[in-house]
Amino acid sequence: MNAIEISRICKTFKGKRGARVEAVKDLSLVIKQGEIFGFLGPNGAGKSTTIKLLMGLVRPTGGSASIMGHDVGSHLSRKHVGYLPENPAFYDYLSAEEYLIFIGKTFGMKEPALKEKAEKVLRLLDLWEARKRRMREYSKGMVQRLGLAQVLIHDPDVYILDEPMSGLDPIGRALVKGIILDLKSQGKCVFFSTHITSDVETVCDRVGIVLKGVLQSVERVESIMTEGITGYHVRIKDKGADEDREEYAAKDEISEVVGRAQAAGSEITLIEPKRKNLEEFFLDIVKRKDAR
Repeated sequence: MNAIEISRICKTFKGKRGARVEAVKDLSLVIKQGEIFGFLGPNGAGKSTTIKLLMGLVRPTGGSASIMGHDVGSHLSRKHVGYLPENPAFYDYLSAEEYLIFIGKTFGMKEPALKEKAEKVLRLLDLWEARKRRMREYSKGMVQRLGLAQVLIHDPDVYILDEPMSGLDPIGRALVKGIILDLKSQGKCVFFSTHITSDVETVCDRVGIVLKGVLQSVERVESIMTEGITGYHVRIKDKGADEDREEYAAKDEISEVVGRAQAAGSEITLIEPKRKNLEEFFLDIVKRKDAR
């Protein structure tokens, strides 16, 4: 069973003066269990609308979607999902501990297992020491980490995260990336939106690029990084030389450069590929779209 299936889903809103705004246009996508999928696009591209469609928060104008085989319009689909909205808002008069207990009970979790799980995720998200404080006293980063804690509490099969690393410092970002990779190792599906390409490069198996509501491309991140090699930096130690020298070889010149160095009795100490990164790949798609 696929974790998420989207078939030709569309969403049209009424804009100013009755104008039609197509936020999502004919989008189709299949995401498997055990896969981390990055949904990449600039602000206003349709990422959050797609996520709201998956969560049943807005109804599609056309098309359909399912989570773990259940239509997204059914409450059964949401039993399998941990959802983090872009701007999480909580009952801020509660403490983090009280809130997680409330969420766990909503999903039918029983004590004492619920209290044990709450402690585990609070420690994991570095919130244990602040667990008794009211959430209104939390920083933006702490609120974001609590948002992820409530996603984890009931151990769902599918995680849908809207900009999960927004507002986090470098330590928090590294923590969240580590958690996402751990979920993959457990066979979970993680679908998260972002406009930061480095987040996708670090953790994702595949990436979908969306612009103006249209899914432009779906690629394996590994393929983008491998096929994007443009040349090589070669470090060479010549006979009798005190220091290495560096030489750049175009993709079709690497064999010639290495052969020439070896024929001269030099030692190749490093060959490092220079590749087009995901950001460049993304910008190329944006430029092609704008040129149409």
